[in-house]
This record gives sequence, C-alpha cells and structure tokens, in this order.
Amino acid sequence: MTIHAERLTKLDADDLAALCEATTAAILDGGGFGWLQPPALPTLERYFQGVLLVPERGLFVVRENGVIQGAALLTRPPRNNEAQAMSATISGFHIAPYMRGRGLGQALARTLMQAATAMGCRVLNCDIRETQKAAIALFQSLGFEQWGVHPYYARDRGQIIRGLYLFKLLGQESSSFRRSISSVRKEEPSVMPSARHHLTLYPAIDLKDGACVRLRRGEMNDATHYSDDPAAQARAFMAAGCQHLHVVDLNGAFAGQSANVAAVEAIVRASNVPVQLGGGIRDMAAITRWLEAGVARVILGSVAVKDPELVRQAAHAYPGRIVAGIDARQGRVATEGWAEISEMTASDLASRMQDAGVAAIIFTEITRDGMLEGLDLEQTAALAEKLSIPVIASGGVGSLEHLRALRETADHVPGISGVIVGRALYDGRISLADALRALDGAAC
Repeated sequence: MTIHAERLTKLDADDLAALCEATTAAILDGGGFGWLQPPALPTLERYFQGVLLVPERGLFVVRENGVIQGAALLTRPPRNNEAQAMSATISGFHIAPYMRGRGLGQALARTLMQAATAMGCRVLNCDIRETQKAAIALFQSLGFEQWGVHPYYARDRGQIIRGLYLFKLLGQESSSFRRSISSVRKEEPSVMPSARHHLTLYPAIDLKDGACVRLRRGEMNDATHYSDDPAAQARAFMAAGCQHLHVVDLNGAFAGQSANVAAVEAIVRASNVPVQLGGGIRDMAAITRWLEAGVARVILGSVAVKDPELVRQAAHAYPGRIVAGIDARQGRVATEGWAEISEMTASDLASRMQDAGVAAIIFTEITRDGMLEGLDLEQTAALAEKLSIPVIASGGVGSLEHLRALRETADHVPGISGVIVGRALYDGRISLADALRALDGAAC
C-alpha cells in the first residue's frame, strides 16, 4: 500500500473521476466541501476544474496506490489583505469513508501543513463541524488547538450543528510573535464553552407480522404488540421532532430475507426523514432493492460475520449508506436474529467492519435489549474509543437517567453518535421531547 499526498495543478480524466467519487462518498457521509447532498456529476467536475483557476486556492489530494481517495483546499487571503497574509486556512478536508483508518487523513493534513509552511505562513486555521469527530481528533493529534465554538455553524436536515475553530502555529516562530499570541490569549475569557457534539435519537420500529412490536432479549416468543399501523407510528415519531427512524424486520432477521416488505414500504412513503433498515438483508440484490426504494441506510448484521466481502462490496458501491449492526451477548457476536452465538468478539468484528468501509456501527448488548435496565455503556464506550467511525448505542434504555448517562459518557467519548430507543418510548416511560432534550444536555 502506497500513500502519497500532493497539490494538483491539473486534472486528467481518471483523477477527476476518482476525486468526484471520493467527494460524493464523503458528502453522503456528512462532510465534503459544505454540500449536504452530492451535486450532479457535471457540477462537481466544473467545481474542481474551477478551483484550479483560483490563485489563492490550492487543491490537495491524497492517493492510495495512485488513486485519489480524499482532498482538501488550502486557501490564502487575497493579495490586498496584508494584515492576514501570515495565515492560511484548510477547508473541504475529507477522506472517502470506505478508505478511513489507513493513514490517508494524516498524510493529507501533514502535506497541507508543509505547504503552508513553505508559503511562509505562520498560522494555519481550520473549522470543523462538531459532528465530524474523526477529523477533530486528527487535527488535535497534529497539534491544532481549539480557540472557539460557533453555536450556529451549520444546518443539516433541520438540525443546527455547532462548529469548532482550530489553529496551529507553523515553523520556528520568533519569540516576539509567540508573545503576541500569548497576550491575545490572556485577554480571552478564562472559561470557554466546551464542544458538546450532537447525539441522534433513533426511535425504533420493530416489525413482526406487519405490526410494531418490541422483544425482550431478542426472543420472538416474548414480544409486546404496540401498533398495527407502522406508517402511523413513523408519522407520530416525526411529528414529535425525531429526525431519523430505525426500522428492523424481525421476521426477516430470522428468515434470512425481507418479510415485512409492505410495512417497510409504507414507513418509507410516510417518512420525510432518513430511515435506516435492518433485518434479513443478506445479498447485494436486497441492499440495492431497499436503497432504491428510498431507505437511507441499510444495516447489515449476520452477513457481517458470515460474508464480510459482501459488506466491503456494498460499502464501496454505496458509500455512506451501509451500517454494520453488531449484536452481542456478553461480548460475543450473535447472528441469525440473535439465535446463534459466534466465537467472534464484538470488538474484532467492529474493527473488520471499519476496515470494510461501513459508515457506522450499531452496538446492542442483547441481554439488556427490551429490559429497560440501561445501556451497556462500558462496552459501547470501548468500541467508540477504538474506532474512527461513529458508534450508535442500543439495548436497554428505560429512563431519562439512562439517556443522561449516555450523554455524559459521550461528552468524554465523542465517537458515540446516537442511541436507539424502543420500549421506553412505547410504554410512555420517556417522552420524545424529554429524550431529545436529555441527549442535547438540556434540563428535563
């Protein structure tokens, strides 16, 4: 494996195609030159071709084995801005999600730093959405320091996302320059608000025989029936403010193929928010069928253990839209609708799925699922600390205190990105409004 980062001064057809593919994947995963949805390919091609014509902007790319897998811009102030001529800014920094964890981001960032230093810059700036945890960790590992937080930095699918501002001093700065930086810092407030990343609430719609149910510890013969109208349940969750839905075809998980097709299709038609779907999806045809039907992300569970190559192919074919569901019983991975326990550990499988290019991991401790006794925060945090992709917690939420405990854990482990809640919402133990406030850290 050969990794190389460089500044581009021209784009041939192969490089342009690879650059557009990597950028599209990053946009779908939640980052990449500010777009929320990928633009049409001709628009993206014209954008990159136009960037090369702007003197104050440098287009940098990183390659693995010669193929572009990520990019960023290095921007200088316009020539008439003498006061800020000492600085440069990184923007649009991204690596294709299926290529993360291989060192490409670090290679690209170091090349940007070297280029800025060679230009005579003394300060390198960047700003990042607080949801882009892997990028924040990367820049902090390279010595970037956070100096501020923008509370209304970006808006995505109706949600306000905060932004972090970072900087790094370059080269061998003179003592007078460092003293001037120190004097500015002393004038800043002594307490700066800490960055608290957003946690997404995924209300669960579990389908059995066309109805909404909840299982206890994954047992199909221990199900509580809640609604015969899954689409109406989806609309109720959205009306309460939920921005995502988590749907599981329980019959499909046991049968090995989709079984509640009509119910899932009804939910997708009724939804104006992203829907992620799992249960019985075990081949490329099923993955393609559901993504083309309007499902935002497909969750692969049993197949992640039994056919990891399929996961890799799917993640490459549909970047940002494949999630691995890791269900474990006391640390050991369960498959076939939780009916079989493998010898593989959840940690090992998570690492393999990250290498395969999945967008996120959903981790469920089966012994807690549906029991309302609280999440397994220890295992969830351990996975999130090990991985560079987001981890969604699942299994056991029964009270607001459980969500507050997750919020507190996530403040120290930014890799945790959200939580799936089921029975506690249906039983009325937690209201959706209170759950959303608890995850944002507000008083309930």
